[in-house]
Amino acid sequence: MATGISRRGAGRMAAGALAAGLAGRAAARPIAPVLQYGRLTKGDAAAGRPAVFYDLLEPAGGASRPPILMIHGGAHTGACYLATADGRPGWAPYFAARGHRVFVPDWPGVGRSGGVALGRLDGALVHAGLAEVLAAAGEPAIVVAHSMGGTFGWTLLESHGARIRKLVAVAPAPPGNIQPAAVVVARGAGYVDVRQPAGVIRLLLDAPFFPPRSWAEHKLIGTGRQFPADAHEAYLASLQPIAPKLLLERTNVDGRQLRIADFAGFARKPVLLVVGTDDLDHGEAADRPIVDWLNARGADSRFLALGSEGISGNGHMMMLERNSDAIAALLARWIDD
Repeated sequence: MATGISRRGAGRMAAGALAAGLAGRAAARPIAPVLQYGRLTKGDAAAGRPAVFYDLLEPAGGASRPPILMIHGGAHTGACYLATADGRPGWAPYFAARGHRVFVPDWPGVGRSGGVALGRLDGALVHAGLAEVLAAAGEPAIVVAHSMGGTFGWTLLESHGARIRKLVAVAPAPPGNIQPAAVVVARGAGYVDVRQPAGVIRLLLDAPFFPPRSWAEHKLIGTGRQFPADAHEAYLASLQPIAPKLLLERTNVDGRQLRIADFAGFARKPVLLVVGTDDLDHGEAADRPIVDWLNARGADSRFLALGSEGISGNGHMMMLERNSDAIAALLARWIDD
């Protein structure tokens, strides 16, 4: 039986020719020089919490804007913020060039972070590791959390709200308070079958989930026109396994998704929830209720459908797609407001 998800390659996504799709770029990039370093948190060996690796990108001339923590989703590493699928600089260097220090961690047990036994790698442990990276910023930060990583945007607001200026939730997982229970279609010795929009997937209880091609093509790439077709194979090859407890939580099998109990950190906190026009799992019907729920609990939350801003064709992985700069420019305006 596998004992953990070890230090795998980060998959830097230099997948296609740099020229691919550049003609469709809608926003001029900041051009200030950026420095990049690799860092490790201390972790807590006695508590079984590994050190977390993170890339730190910062303007060569010094920061002039608040720090940003970028949290990746399941089956990925922080590399999804470093470069796009067609090889251009990603959101992390974009915002660093604008004057932010940008912290881009790999979850505990994922990528270059310390290994964790499968039986221990759950949302609480990932949350604790990300909280260490947030603390490393040394001042209140903007948090950008994507997909399955959206869970940790909510939990960090709960536990460390004073350290968060604003939260950008990109096609996020909802908190367990409002996520419907998983539709379980079968159970057996060591597995559970769950129905999802992409079809029925089998989750093993003691082994990692390796994203099947059909699942990844449906959920992650989707049918939008902005993901470069010639980058599909390199992207699919870069996907990481997901620890069983994490995926059981994300799919909310037997009510396992992480829940929020204390909303003090949500009070008047600016939250922007962003979805693309062609994300098959995240649209207005699925994600606007999250915004309504947040506002009912004191947050200052806004729902942003990219289509309403004239940005179309984006699936689930908008930070990797051809028009990623246009989306980054839109987020930057909200962050600066």
